[in-house]
Amino acid sequence: MPSTYTKEDTITDAEAVKKAYKPTHPGLFEVIYAEGSFNSELVASKDYKKDDVIVVVEGTTPGPKKYTSVQVSRDLHIELNSDLVFLNHSCDPSVSLDTDKMQLIANRDIKKGGPLTFFYPSSEWEMDQPFPCWCGAEKCCKSIQGAKYLPTETMGRYYVTSHIRELLNERGPEAAVAPPKKATQ
Repeated sequence: MPSTYTKEDTITDAEAVKKAYKPTHPGLFEVIYAEGSFNSELVASKDYKKDDVIVVVEGTTPGPKKYTSVQVSRDLHIELNSDLVFLNHSCDPSVSLDTDKMQLIANRDIKKGGPLTFFYPSSEWEMDQPFPCWCGAEKCCKSIQGAKYLPTETMGRYYVTSHIRELLNERGPEAAVAPPKKATQ
């Protein structure tokens, strides 16, 4: 596994990228590249049953908080350095990223070719790059900014990492922190 891993944000020639692609976890999952910005996805290379450990996450490196990093404690972020960086967000996630055990776990049965998605606020208190969510889930949160900005009740629907659980407990049962106001010009 490479010690550094580069994710292309904007793909202009998906076929060329596909030809050069070497999966980091062959037989477990693969990246499906699509042209445009942030359009690629990670999919299962085989069937998984609910609660299967899909992979033990290894080869990570500490790094600054940014859109490709994953928060693993109150103040530490890591780079996944693998195809796992292509795990997209969903408000109805197919997997959980357990940063305490460093495992990717199936939330439900997943068929070969099915998308591997996780709920970003399950590990992120405050996102580096918040974004509007269009996942289409019945209970979509609509705006993904981090657990800090979601009601405790909403967070209770999801697996959350221990550091997020601690921060939610410290915040108490009250509603989420209001998102910052956008500057007007």
